[in-house]
Amino acid sequence: MRPLRIALSQGTLLAGTRVALAAAGLATDALADGGRRLLIPSADVEYVLARPSDVPTHVAHGAADVGIVGKDVLLESDADVLELVDLGFGRCRFVVAAPAGSVDRSLDEYRHLGSLEVATKYPRVAERHFQGRGIQVEIIKLSGSVELAPQVGLADWIVDLVSTGRTLEENRLAVVEEIAVCTARLIANRVSYARERERIAALASALEAWAAR
Repeated sequence: MRPLRIALSQGTLLAGTRVALAAAGLATDALADGGRRLLIPSADVEYVLARPSDVPTHVAHGAADVGIVGKDVLLESDADVLELVDLGFGRCRFVVAAPAGSVDRSLDEYRHLGSLEVATKYPRVAERHFQGRGIQVEIIKLSGSVELAPQVGLADWIVDLVSTGRTLEENRLAVVEEIAVCTARLIANRVSYARERERIAALASALEAWAAR
């Protein structure tokens, strides 16, 4: 029987992922050795360590059977994967934020002012949100700190991912509205789920029980 291949997000989610997988009965010691290996065999599974934005791609294309990744990445990627379990850790929020002095102006007011310029690292999330609100926007994609955009006149508002909100406060920005709460999710490749339903379902059940503890 071939090992189940699991794609994992490198970075901040990895510590919580190790705890969750260990609680589900999987060997995770190899994930803590601090080496540079990106493909790590471990008992009956094989771990693939990838950038968070690449995890859904690995899973969608069958390079991994399942993966653990943040909901924020899933929302932006639109990858064709099965979302099986909300693991509950790695909580953050997608928000619309504006200069603190202009927060009183509602989104509805901006319907009458033409196009709203919105800076973000997450253009799909932002565009989908404002389309749903019926508000015309010009999305300005940035790769770095989007908090700077309203301060230098590049954009009116921003869409960003926040945890504590401290960075927004330090840059004199305030939340206008929340788009979504994001946590780590277990995802699966559709073909793999059909072929390895028993093993993947068992892993999902174990992780779901851990998340509900």
